Amino acid sequence: MSHFPSSTEPISEAPAATSLSPAADPNRLLPADPRTRSIARDLLAQVENLPIISPHGHVEASMLQLDTPFPDPATLLVSPDHYVTRLIHASGVPLERLRMGGTTAVEPRETWREFAKAWPLFDGTASGYWMRDSFQHVFGLSREVNEENADALFDELDAKLRSPEFLPRQLFKDFNIEVLATTDDPLDDLAAHAAIAKDPTFTGRVLPTFRPDAYIKFDAVGWAERVEKLIAVAGDGLTGYAGYIRALENRRQYFVEHGAVSADHGVRTALTLRLDGSAAEALFEKARRGEATAQDADVFEAHMTYQMARMSVADGLVMTIHPGVFRNHHTASFNKFGADTGHDIPFGVSYTEALRPMLEDFGTAPGFHFIPFTIDETAFSREIAPLAGFYPSVFIGAPWWFLDAPDAMLRFRSAVTETAGFSRSSGFIDDTRAFCSIPARHNTSRRIEAAFLARLVAESRVSEARAHEIIVDIVDAAPRRAFKL
Repeated sequence: MSHFPSSTEPISEAPAATSLSPAADPNRLLPADPRTRSIARDLLAQVENLPIISPHGHVEASMLQLDTPFPDPATLLVSPDHYVTRLIHASGVPLERLRMGGTTAVEPRETWREFAKAWPLFDGTASGYWMRDSFQHVFGLSREVNEENADALFDELDAKLRSPEFLPRQLFKDFNIEVLATTDDPLDDLAAHAAIAKDPTFTGRVLPTFRPDAYIKFDAVGWAERVEKLIAVAGDGLTGYAGYIRALENRRQYFVEHGAVSADHGVRTALTLRLDGSAAEALFEKARRGEATAQDADVFEAHMTYQMARMSVADGLVMTIHPGVFRNHHTASFNKFGADTGHDIPFGVSYTEALRPMLEDFGTAPGFHFIPFTIDETAFSREIAPLAGFYPSVFIGAPWWFLDAPDAMLRFRSAVTETAGFSRSSGFIDDTRAFCSIPARHNTSRRIEAAFLARLVAESRVSEARAHEIIVDIVDAAPRRAFKL
């Protein structure tokens, strides 16, 4: 298997543009200025080979438990990755052609051909950068993807995926992953996690993450039926809203007992509200009768965000929120292909006033860790960094979704550091369903951190010795600290 080249390998300072594939250049993403680049290369060498800590993502634990070969290249690399499919769809390719939502009318090879034809569309995008790095350093491809070689590359990748070197567990080891968190339904039995934890042949930690969105959002398909099952399974014989709260508390404890360190919440906004029991119960019963309005749903979700914080103070789970996305923007596509198919669209979110009820009560509670993520760049310096700069519980969530890109990472680091420094960030998260992109994404982050710190050193704003300490903290200590690892 190919590996990321060490930044310490002797290379020319300015390789000819045509002599290297972009992904093969050891200087990729580092500053163009020779002096600053040299500093960045030394910083990168300090962290490039550290283990990967992935505290938030969407890889299935069963994949590592069963350790069965990955399917064909299209099913592995294209169809499940909405970062990829959305841009191809925007060029006019129907989602059926990309095998979205489990559709199988189109053969995988045909989907791969659509991807290869669309490959030039990804120039300059984060997805293009990650995939190019994965092709180079995970799969060892020596040719750039194009429409003409689509079938040949499909066959080459397909053969690799059938080899022992590309089984999930071997890749987990080769990627140097130490911790990988999944995202799981509250009623998941976590059998795959338990089996992995008991397997002496598996090195590393695969941790479940409690994700209760479908049990909190009134408009989630099947909400009422799902909640009835939750109460029946874990409500300790209680009924109604009281049984609902008890069941959520009990299932959180079940996750803690199976190694979970965090609870994640895909809330619509960052709003938190402290309702009294009777008001919350009235909204809950209104939803069970199918009479709740959209405003009712927002109020109840805000109340439950507050309740989740209360529970995190009690059980120790780190609380993360991902607000500010209009989920399933295109109704017809959602009805046909389901969620996570590329049409979740961001909107602006306010944090300062919205989070105040929760932070008033829990912001200084001992042991409470709260990580707000955002895709709204205007919130980084205006709200998120100042909140993290005061409240001991608040850690700055890494940029996510459409902002997991080199330039956005630099803007993020510039926006938050002057207010909150380096110690208040959560570390990088890859937030991915694409297992084979994990090393490329983390390597990208490490290069960007090296580039940012190198500029501060070159401008005599931070000493080089201190920069070497900071980058290790950012890459390794920060996620361990924020996620209680």
